[in-house]
Amino acid sequence: MEKLFSCSLALAAAVLLSGPVQAWAGQAAPGFNTTIPDYIMTPDKVETRIGELSFYDGIPDKPTLDKLYDNLDFMRGVDVFLNFIPATSIEAMRMGMADLGADASNKVLIFDDLMDSNPLFLTGNTDTVYAAAILDLEKDGPTVVEVPPGSGPGTLNDAFFRFVVDMGAPGPDRKKGGTYIILPPGYKGELKPTPNTFTDNSSSKAIVDGELRDVWIAQSRSYTNWLILRGFLVNGKPDAASTMYREGLKIYPLAQADNPPAMQFINGSGKAFNTIHANTTKFYEELWHVLQKEPISFIDPELRGQAAAIGIVKGQPFAPDERMQKILVDSAAVGNATARAISLRPRDKNAFLYKGKQWYTGFVGKDYRWLDNTGVRGRNLDARTLFFYSATVNTPAMALEIPGVGSNYAFATSDSNGDILFGEKNYKVNIPADVPARDFWSIVVYDPQTRSELQSGQPYPSKNNKRDKLIYNGDGSVDLYFGPEPVKEFEANWTQTVPGKAWFVLFRLYGPLQPWFDKTWQLNDFELIK
Repeated sequence: MEKLFSCSLALAAAVLLSGPVQAWAGQAAPGFNTTIPDYIMTPDKVETRIGELSFYDGIPDKPTLDKLYDNLDFMRGVDVFLNFIPATSIEAMRMGMADLGADASNKVLIFDDLMDSNPLFLTGNTDTVYAAAILDLEKDGPTVVEVPPGSGPGTLNDAFFRFVVDMGAPGPDRKKGGTYIILPPGYKGELKPTPNTFTDNSSSKAIVDGELRDVWIAQSRSYTNWLILRGFLVNGKPDAASTMYREGLKIYPLAQADNPPAMQFINGSGKAFNTIHANTTKFYEELWHVLQKEPISFIDPELRGQAAAIGIVKGQPFAPDERMQKILVDSAAVGNATARAISLRPRDKNAFLYKGKQWYTGFVGKDYRWLDNTGVRGRNLDARTLFFYSATVNTPAMALEIPGVGSNYAFATSDSNGDILFGEKNYKVNIPADVPARDFWSIVVYDPQTRSELQSGQPYPSKNNKRDKLIYNGDGSVDLYFGPEPVKEFEANWTQTVPGKAWFVLFRLYGPLQPWFDKTWQLNDFELIK
């Protein structure tokens, strides 16, 4: 290891010190009284990827200074784009829901008829009834969420898309329903967070509307929080889940428990609206709004410093000068392009689910914080970008191996040869028999531009084993077809794609079982039909 490290350093030094600096063995270098190692010196001319850099005795000249600081600001802008995608994604969600009228915690966006391809919503599903709300803990203080019995997976994420608490099936209520209290940052009252883990669902006691109740309590690090609940189809239909939320979901400030504001439900099905962060310099404006809203403690000094380096500071206007505006245009473009590479064409071998296949996970390392489980490598920043550029909802129930609980996912953006999936071509994928999903499985087609459901002639670009009457093979497997035109005699198994556009998919398992985790059951790759 030491030899490899030494060789690498020697190679780097040889590349860097391409100018006239030399080592003077046994004698002082010119201008020095002692021998100076060449590896601490900087030559007068250095060739780099940003051009030639010029120095006088190690001090950059004016053109080099301008070039270096422009490059530094550019790099800071790229870093901010990549590292703050979770924050701007929640902000875009908040704005998109507000545009439909869901601008208070008692106003819930519900998809009574499921989510079709009209909304711009990162990899949303067509399989469950979504009920979503934005909590404002700065305005409302501690907030109560009453979840009805029968709710499927539900999660509360904070304004940096960090996990706060699960509800429903993977939550401490274990799908039996119950009362949750969400505490704001800086809360100093008597309520204390409960464990809220899969192994410890013990509750606490609190007075709500004059009644002593069993409650689960969670502490958030931000004022803005996004609640997303999912209700399962019954007999392939969404009616029961929609009714469950409309009649049983309650959200209100704890201080108004004796007279809570009336719940309002806004049907998002069939409506076109946007919940996706910008890929231009508007991204930085979205981030500025987040930092103005949230407390200083919302993010650590390292992240605050990154944002401040390009002029995004709490309590100050974001007003880049003409030079900085031009640089940030490039930063956003390169940041966006890099995020697309990481998310849609990953290079991390640990992302791939099976050896020699194209399917990959959104939770590289099987950790919802993207921390290395050995403790050696720290946080996998690229893995975090992979997930949040194309997806929402951050919960241990989607990352950990808990058979029969929560959900698991697999991305595919290419065919068995590693080529892009083209909308004008035809493909087939064989789903083996006995899919290890207790609740259901599905496959949904997405648009790589928007990372939202592909807009085609089919409002629901997907297949679901509980909703759709699929044609199965004699061995119990099913062949699914994808292309611009249906496959004769297999129309029920066909999902339409759009010529001139690429596409990708997410395979979902709700209630994944052990064969999924130990890989004794595996997905097959997409095959091009020639």
